Amino acid sequence: MQAAAPARRSSTFLALCLGLAALVCALPAGTARAALPTAVNGQPVPSLAPMLKQVTPAVVNISSKTLVRERNPFFNDPVLRQFFGSPPPRERVEQSLGSGVIVNAAKGYVLTNNHVIAGADDITVTLKDGRDFKAKLVGADPDTDIAVLKIPARNLHELPLADSGKTQVGDFVVAVGDPFGLGQTVTSGIVSALGRSGLGDTYQNFIQTDASINPGNSGGPLVNLNGQLIGINSMIYSPSGASAGIGFAIPANLAHEVMQQLLKYGKVRRGSLGLSVQAINDRMANALHLQRAQGTVVTRVQPGSPADKAGVQVGDVLTAINGKPVRGPRDLDNSEGLLPVGSRVDLTLQRDDRTVHVTSRIEPEQVAHADGASIDPRLDGVRLSGLTRNQRHQGLYGARVDTLQDGSRAARSGLQKGDVIIAINRQRIATLRQMRQLLKEFHPSRLVLTVVHGNRVRFVMLR
Repeated sequence: MQAAAPARRSSTFLALCLGLAALVCALPAGTARAALPTAVNGQPVPSLAPMLKQVTPAVVNISSKTLVRERNPFFNDPVLRQFFGSPPPRERVEQSLGSGVIVNAAKGYVLTNNHVIAGADDITVTLKDGRDFKAKLVGADPDTDIAVLKIPARNLHELPLADSGKTQVGDFVVAVGDPFGLGQTVTSGIVSALGRSGLGDTYQNFIQTDASINPGNSGGPLVNLNGQLIGINSMIYSPSGASAGIGFAIPANLAHEVMQQLLKYGKVRRGSLGLSVQAINDRMANALHLQRAQGTVVTRVQPGSPADKAGVQVGDVLTAINGKPVRGPRDLDNSEGLLPVGSRVDLTLQRDDRTVHVTSRIEPEQVAHADGASIDPRLDGVRLSGLTRNQRHQGLYGARVDTLQDGSRAARSGLQKGDVIIAINRQRIATLRQMRQLLKEFHPSRLVLTVVHGNRVRFVMLR
């Protein structure tokens, strides 16, 4: 009943608007400047103003500043540095504008997008009443593009959260924010689609809307006609950079779950079912006796994992998760990344010619660890680990250097903590186990490691 209420009000809204339009058209010439009536057929003229009076004080402008240091590439040459020295790097300040929404007035918590404040050295939050506050970053999750700020302010207004799971296509919505730095602006539209994903590298379950969202709206609220938060405006699809009627918001339920984890743990804890899967093409679909190329085929089940305990087998085709169709590997990745640790998961599998239903659970991912000396004596003093699913989600595969003993051979050779080893003697490795097998099989006299650190790739040679 609660979900149907906005629809009834929306029908009344449209009917009254049509009646008002007919009345205006029927006015005799010369009365165009007359005041519009306050009621039509005994009913007040519809307006969003009363609802927005409760919403807009909770919407804030966010301005962030980032100090960027740049070194003149002319001095990258060591010979030139020897003769001319190395001048200090040039400094410039990058500014970013966005929006946010107060969700806890007592504690001053503000929800916004991670990309609005990413890397910022200084964050200023401006309220609708003109007050400015330096904000503290409580936590951020780039994988869902959510960040939580805290401001030391009193007399704040907060926006209540709706159950975004009850949002329906066709619901009327309003977006509030600061587009192009013009100041607080309100636009309206409807929910165009639900569950949008595949629009980037983050975990996604977007609400799509045709309410105008432009640069500067990021982090602002998408609200229903009850003035409740149903989403955080995040991105647009547009060839020009301005609104083309295709905007996306992060559902309020997801944003709230991420916020709770950031407040409690300082980060988002994610789990896994323990599955490796592969996309299905037409040829593979024929081999698996599928009517069409849909779902994703299981290529590995980690021993002792939740999927293993549930009875998932290599060769099973995963076709649905919690009743939602699986189109490919990305849908599994999205489900694992968005569901909280401990969540129950119902899996629908195609096994041979029959459909199998199993129940599993999202559990903390088990990551392998190893002492470098147990893999190769030249790695003595190095503690290695496999990569988490989040790291693999970012396109990294290999083994990570967790700790490194000062003065060890590896440290003297240039290996650093945080390095990700992606190849040994130019042979790619995907896992810590594969690294161990490769060195056990070949016993190379010279060890050349290809490592990634941040955005840099380099070679480290151990003899």
